[in-house]
Amino acid sequence: MGTAVEKQLHVVLFVIYAILWSVGCAKEEQYVSAVGDPGMRRDGLRVAFEAWNFCNEVGQEAPNMGSPRAADCFDVSSEEKNRKTRRVKQDSSLSLTHKVTDADNKLGVGTPFDGLNPKYLNSPDLYAVQKELYLGTKCEVTEDPKPWQFWMVMLKNGNYDTKSGLCPQNGKRVPPFSPNKFPCFGAGCMNQPTFNHHRTKLLGDGTMRGWFNGTYDLGADTGSGIDGISFYEVVWEKKVGEGKWVFSHKLKTSKKYPWLMLYLRADATRGFSGGYHYETRGMLKTLPESPNFKVRVTLDVKQGGGSKSQFYLIDMGSCWKNNGKPCDGDVLTDVTRYSEMIINPETPAWCSPTALVNCPPYHITPDNKKIYRNDTANFPYGAYHYYCAPGNAQHLEQPVSTCDPYSNPQAQEIVQLLPHPIWAQYGYPTKKGDGWVGDARSWELDVGGLSGRLYFYQDPGTPPARRVWTSLDTGTEIFVSNQDEIAEWTVSDFDVLLT
Repeated sequence: MGTAVEKQLHVVLFVIYAILWSVGCAKEEQYVSAVGDPGMRRDGLRVAFEAWNFCNEVGQEAPNMGSPRAADCFDVSSEEKNRKTRRVKQDSSLSLTHKVTDADNKLGVGTPFDGLNPKYLNSPDLYAVQKELYLGTKCEVTEDPKPWQFWMVMLKNGNYDTKSGLCPQNGKRVPPFSPNKFPCFGAGCMNQPTFNHHRTKLLGDGTMRGWFNGTYDLGADTGSGIDGISFYEVVWEKKVGEGKWVFSHKLKTSKKYPWLMLYLRADATRGFSGGYHYETRGMLKTLPESPNFKVRVTLDVKQGGGSKSQFYLIDMGSCWKNNGKPCDGDVLTDVTRYSEMIINPETPAWCSPTALVNCPPYHITPDNKKIYRNDTANFPYGAYHYYCAPGNAQHLEQPVSTCDPYSNPQAQEIVQLLPHPIWAQYGYPTKKGDGWVGDARSWELDVGGLSGRLYFYQDPGTPPARRVWTSLDTGTEIFVSNQDEIAEWTVSDFDVLLT
């Protein structure tokens, strides 16, 4: 009799397990990836490079480097055959078919290419925009219903020569002014970097590897070492038919270039990406909208980049006007919106009961309760590094800090977060050190749920903006260090899941 009962119990347990398994599978199937290469598992890689000066423009190309846009895009022969048979061993007949030539990557002002409007031929800023679109046509993967182009490596120089008059103030052109808080060693400090490209090769063991690197110190030989100079590098690697791409990043500042940024971005395949006011190309074939998406990513920080390294586990960018309407390219009324989770444990909370100017006006809990920043008993001050409001907003609540008006082509609003228990429900870091050096992790972040509850300014009485995100990235911004710093990290498994 006991045996019969045991058998019945086993059957019941099996049925319960089967039901739970099927429910879990059904739940998993509800996710749809928004990116062209979900989880970075496609053998045929699509990766591009863009470099910017302080105001997200080019200004002037580096000598003999061409416009600072490039791409490495290829397919692997017999890829479909290997996928179907699930073979992972090296096949000597495999080869990489590249879509972009060295000549394409070296294109610079004054050199025409297919589809280039002659009026953009001699403008470094506008030429770079058109070159990105051109590279996009070379790399584009046609999929129904939407094509996609590439992961984007973004490099930015934080030097600003205020005597140059190059950067607008909240979208408005202003004349040169006296030097102030921005770093600049003198004329030429906003230069573009050198660019070296090792086009992806297929090695004998089936490993595919390629890289971009260079320095802002024109004339320096990085082959002789990088002491005393700036340096950036991104190396990508994967084995044919197995695993996923791993992107290894390195960023070094120097006395002349103390404020540098390096990110791996998933940008919009059409329209504006975060921080730009023109057509871009990227990996997001469907734009995620709050609150219905998550981000998966594996991050391994090898070196942090020092105390000034604002390392972003995730950085999201979008654009909408203060009246809630979508951006349309009018830099006087468009506003770039950013939210960034900083995981460097040395980054302090500038927001505090005695510094309300650095806090958003209120915090919204996961159950949608508002806690105002003057509620010192309940407001989670330690969850916020810094908040700044758009400089073109007309109805700001005091006290307020407005964002730097020069580092984007239009006004911007920034919400910078820190690890804190209040973020636990979203899968974000909850304490200092989470995800930092020695704590490599694979994250599943409810970015949509969190981004739908963050405070962003809007004119009173206007309909709430649709929070549609056009850029999602990870990487670091080493923010004006007083000594040479090095950050190193790897990124893999990047995916954006629509729920």
